[in-house]
Amino acid sequence: MRNIRTALAASLAVGMAVAGLAAAPASVSADSGSVVAAYEGGAKSEQAQNRAFFEAVWEKAQERQDAKPGFQAITLYYNDSAAPSFQSEISQSASIWNSSVSSVTLAETSGSGDFDYREGNDPRGSYASTDGRGHGYIFLDYAQNETYDSLRVTSHETGHVLGLPDNYSGPCSELMSGGGPGPSCTNAYPNSAESARVDQIFG
Repeated sequence: MRNIRTALAASLAVGMAVAGLAAAPASVSADSGSVVAAYEGGAKSEQAQNRAFFEAVWEKAQERQDAKPGFQAITLYYNDSAAPSFQSEISQSASIWNSSVSSVTLAETSGSGDFDYREGNDPRGSYASTDGRGHGYIFLDYAQNETYDSLRVTSHETGHVLGLPDNYSGPCSELMSGGGPGPSCTNAYPNSAESARVDQIFG
């Protein structure tokens, strides 16, 4: 499984992305190919750049899958030791994703994982720094997790690690709409289209 994960990651010549629950405006670095996406707000052009990054991830995955069909489901390992305040939400989020997709399984590890969770205070809020292929880290901001449903925040950011972009205009039933529906939205589950997209990416 490790070899499969390495091969899949190597096949994507894309930079790291920072995508998710943040207060800073989105931006793209020409040098690194990275994208920073805000949880709320941001210009339409910045949102388009964020979506374009994740679309590129999806297209590369499709090319790889078309060239070598029949990949087995893979396991991505995460380490949550740097986010002790959110371990319950992280575990629940992993269970949600594991019950929603079939091409990838999230499993906890105490050692070096594919991605990890961190916690603290950040004026940008919570966010995911990721290649969209299961690698990077998720930062969970204390203040934002008090304002918004913490399990939804965690599950949403995990969605970025699994290759999904934000869609702020979506309904509460769409996990990747993030803060768009407002703090009253507590849905922490991806809808069928989001689950299918992850299965396509990791298929």
